[in-house]
Amino acid sequence: MNKAPAAADLRVLMVCTGNICRSPTAEAVLRAKLERAGLGARVLVDSAGTNGYHAGEPPDARAVRHARERGYDLSALRARKLERDDLSRFDWVLAMDAGHLQRLQELTRVQAGARIGLLLEHARRFADERDVPDPYYGTPAGFERVLDLVEDACDGLVEVLARQLDAGNFRSKA
Repeated sequence: MNKAPAAADLRVLMVCTGNICRSPTAEAVLRAKLERAGLGARVLVDSAGTNGYHAGEPPDARAVRHARERGYDLSALRARKLERDDLSRFDWVLAMDAGHLQRLQELTRVQAGARIGLLLEHARRFADERDVPDPYYGTPAGFERVLDLVEDACDGLVEVLARQLDAGNFRSKA
């Protein structure tokens, strides 16, 4: 698991394809926004890919560079493959696009527990967007677009998580 608090009231997992562009970006952005909101110690944030072909690798250098330019540090993160147990270990499992969501829904037929959905369901400025586009084969503008979408959605998600924590609406996990 990537760097995160040892004990947490809530656990959030971001999911994309290879866990080297979108989901580690979302992990770092959410973690930073939670820290700024004073919730960093109460929410564990991690990321994973639906495929394991990049397992153990750092995020794509372009994602690292663009995130760093906005004040987010992805350098310590390493890719890992989504595990079936993640759906019971995490309270929230958020997909970057409809394909990832479909894979998560298939897994929940076997292993349930987490609230699954799309990260962009929490967006405000980009409320009409559904998917965080994969920037891997594109231009630098694609990585900036990912950051724009993820920052917006994470602002909304922090509000949702804060309300959930305030209400004491969370479950303990081992």
